[in-house]
Amino acid sequence: MKDRHQEERTAPEAKVWRYALSGGWQVIAGRSDRDNELVTFRLARPADLWFHVRGFAGSHVLLQGPAGEEPSREAVRQAAAVAAYHSKAREAGRVPVACTMARHVSKPPGAKPGTVQIRKEKIVMVRPELPEEETPGG
Repeated sequence: MKDRHQEERTAPEAKVWRYALSGGWQVIAGRSDRDNELVTFRLARPADLWFHVRGFAGSHVLLQGPAGEEPSREAVRQAAAVAAYHSKAREAGRVPVACTMARHVSKPPGAKPGTVQIRKEKIVMVRPELPEEETPGG
């Protein structure tokens, strides 16, 4: 019988959507609760920006870029718009999206996959939309 923790450590890579932005930045969005878990706790680097639409179910979204660089306002807006698009708020007008550094996202003890708690969030108001094209292999 496999230990549950062993199973989690050997879980397959997340199935994600990837979008290329200018300046070497990319947006990564999980496709399911389990993929969201992998995006947030395996793919995220501490300084990456993490996004999730407020008040609706949706993808966990990362904005990753060159080490040590700050994202532009436009890159942050685009990542927030992806989070809104990959959520139950897709058909809404402008929606609130929580944004924080990945280091401020944690999993409550015993919580189901995809459930997180966040600190030091800022709210970005955006219209749900995708960047021009999805990166192949996402």
